[in-house]
Amino acid sequence: MAFDLHMALVIVAAAVATYATRIGGYVLITTMKRIPPRMEAALAAVPAAVLTTLVAPAFFMGGWDAKLALLVALLVGLRASHTWMLIVAWLVVMSWRHTIGM
Repeated sequence: MAFDLHMALVIVAAAVATYATRIGGYVLITTMKRIPPRMEAALAAVPAAVLTTLVAPAFFMGGWDAKLALLVALLVGLRASHTWMLIVAWLVVMSWRHTIGM
């Protein structure tokens, strides 16, 4: 495979853009004396947004084992710790795949 200068420049530009957005947010927040309530609310919503981007494709594109595991994890997560939620969801997927074979 030959070296492609255009592709290398695209990769470097993407890396610079990613770094700039990450460091820009840090610099913006550290220069503020007080974080406005709306910005604080937006920052508090980030974990839920990230979780949604990880879970939604697995639910809609995954098999029945993934759907069942996510629903069971949701129910367990309402009552137990995150560790138990992960363990129970893993057991559901492994049990489904072992018995059904999917």
